[in-house]
Amino acid sequence: GLPARDLERVVIGDFVLRPPDRRFPAIVANPPYIRHHRLAPSIKESLRAISAEVIGKELDGRAGLHIYFLLRALQLLSDGGRLAFIVPADTCEGVFAQPLWRWITSRYRLDAVITFTPEASPFPNVDTNPIILLIRNARPQAHFLWAQCRRAGSEALRKWIDANFDLDSTDALTIHRRDLHEGLDSGLSRPPAERSDAGIPLAAFARVMRGIATGANEFFFLTRRRATELKIPAEMLLPAIGRTRDATTEEITHDTLRQLDAAGRPTLLFAPDGRELDDFPEAARNYLLQGRDAELYKRPLIATRRPWYKMEIRKAPPFLFAYLGRRNARFIRNLAGVMPLTSFLCVYPHREDDDSVARLWQALKQPDTVRNLSLVGKSYGAGAIKVEPRALERLPIPEHVVAELSLAPARSQVALSSN
Repeated sequence: GLPARDLERVVIGDFVLRPPDRRFPAIVANPPYIRHHRLAPSIKESLRAISAEVIGKELDGRAGLHIYFLLRALQLLSDGGRLAFIVPADTCEGVFAQPLWRWITSRYRLDAVITFTPEASPFPNVDTNPIILLIRNARPQAHFLWAQCRRAGSEALRKWIDANFDLDSTDALTIHRRDLHEGLDSGLSRPPAERSDAGIPLAAFARVMRGIATGANEFFFLTRRRATELKIPAEMLLPAIGRTRDATTEEITHDTLRQLDAAGRPTLLFAPDGRELDDFPEAARNYLLQGRDAELYKRPLIATRRPWYKMEIRKAPPFLFAYLGRRNARFIRNLAGVMPLTSFLCVYPHREDDDSVARLWQALKQPDTVRNLSLVGKSYGAGAIKVEPRALERLPIPEHVVAELSLAPARSQVALSSN
């Protein structure tokens, strides 16, 4: 229904893989948010080639399509040209973020980063934490402006930009002038780091692993009733927990498991070892044959195992971490010795004596410790955060908490406290 004059200068094409052959004085975009696991392998290979071409190295394969829109747009900016992108916060928080932003800020001027509190999000009820990036193709500078919108529908942001950033903070818009190095270290999507956030990283006290990935929870993660019907031998069943909503308190106990059993929730991990099929007891063998007939061995994760049914095993961790949730991400004491699946991270203290474990538990529950999760996690919509294993190991345990509880870092990890 548009007249020809409205479409006269519109070009339909692939901006990333077949970009325009000219540069632009301004580029404004809300690029498509397509996460890496939804991209075809051939597309991912082409995108990796683009990052190698533009920044001289391939980005981590978990970078979504929006990252490559940003790279291509920067490449197409005229001298002095300006860019405004609204993107998810993982642009500044993902595993690829450090090399990406070191490259960007060494070649371009970061004018401003604009963030939003959950109640002020321009995309309410969407599972994305948006930020706006304002970048200029000009000589980099040592400082940038960081703003946080705190009220939906306010005109404060528009007025601030119209005034060429020459306004002070208001109730609706908080503004900081930040050192670029501090911003890169803290994460551009996060508030300025303060000395009160200083602490000793969790890695000095514990190591972190992801939970068990079965590749087919519907087959390997069983209710007690189902396991009884199948007559699976008890030695092949391990107590397990699969969903954060099944851990409603700060401790998982044997009573927790009994309540989940009564509610019909799965609580047992079928954990066959690597023996030949014919060497299993009849009931387990028959069940594994059902899995083979269902062609579970063709599933991507299961296909990497030899044999396909051999389950990965963890030592039961003293602590679990529910790493993605709309309520506060949290540590959970594992008093029932359960095996966590991938909705949880496993936290293993370096010192395993009862006193050291108890002290670390008290430190992990401290509000100041939990508050620091925002410094290492990836933020999503409605205040949800996600913390990956290596990021959780960087979680600062506040120095006053360490002192109050007389926590003793493992000797081999003490050097981490200065990082």
